[in-house]
Amino acid sequence: MALVGILLAAGRGRRFDPSGARNKLLQTLPGGATVVAASARALLAALPKVIAVVGPADSVVAAQLKALGCEVTVCQEADTGMGASLAHAISHSLPAADAWLIALGDMPYVRPSTYAALAAALNAGAGIAAPVMAGRRGNPVGFGAAHLSALLALTGDEGARRIVKSAPVTEVEVADAGIFRDVDTPADLLIRPDSG
Repeated sequence: MALVGILLAAGRGRRFDPSGARNKLLQTLPGGATVVAASARALLAALPKVIAVVGPADSVVAAQLKALGCEVTVCQEADTGMGASLAHAISHSLPAADAWLIALGDMPYVRPSTYAALAAALNAGAGIAAPVMAGRRGNPVGFGAAHLSALLALTGDEGARRIVKSAPVTEVEVADAGIFRDVDTPADLLIRPDSG
């Protein structure tokens, strides 16, 4: 199986800054890294190949991700929603990939060990793998080849939630509160990775 990491980094983050002036992915975390760089580093620590999808106006995000070793692809329809970006990234990964670990560029607190555990579940044959902590499911989520056509059919702001709800999911127990933490507001930048 050829498992590829997909980093979705094309969102505009309107909840973070309704004016759209500040891209939340380029904001700095307490450790000094930008949100998107921290997210990418954790994924790259677990997977040798990561495809990052950005929007057409995201040249600074693209440059940071390329410098870290991600393969960057631009989705011209990124502003229509996450589904369009995800389908674009999956299409870009073909024909080499047949399994995908979908990570979000605004989730910098996910641990590399969580990505590694999900990758192991996919490599062991899971159709869908999702992290769980204290009985609650979080992100990122991995998909096997059986879901390729459904992933390619995503559009707009749908994301892959419908696929996850309609198929069996292998739950991977992790001790990582980062699976629940995204950066939606400026206050989220101040969260320490291991804080309760």
